[in-house]
Amino acid sequence: MESGGPGVARIWRGRVRSERADEYEAYNYEVGIKPLIEKAMGVQTLREDREGETEFMTISYWADVEAMAAFTGKDPAAIHHLPRDEEFLIELPKAVQVLRLRRSHGVTG
Repeated sequence: MESGGPGVARIWRGRVRSERADEYEAYNYEVGIKPLIEKAMGVQTLREDREGETEFMTISYWADVEAMAAFTGKDPAAIHHLPRDEEFLIELPKAVQVLRLRRSHGVTG
C-alpha cells in the first residue's frame, strides 16, 4: 500500500429478510454508516439480493489496527450492534473480519 494509505480493512456482514431490506438499508446508513464515514479513512457498502433474504456488507478502511481499535473502543474484531439490529437481522453476527491490505491493482475510489 502507498504510504499514508489504509493498512487494514474491517468487514461486517449481516442478512435480513427480503421484505425488510430497503428499510434496513436506510436505517443502517443513518445510524451505522454515517458515524463510520466520519472516523474511517473510507467506507464501502454492498448489497446482494437473494431469494428470501438480502445480505449487506460494510467494508471500512483504517490506517492500522490501533486506529480501528480507537474507534471500536476495544477489540477491533468485536461486533458493535446497532440498537435495532436484533429486530432486522436474521441472526446477529458474532464477529467482523479484520484483514491487512496488501496491494491495489487499478482500483480507484
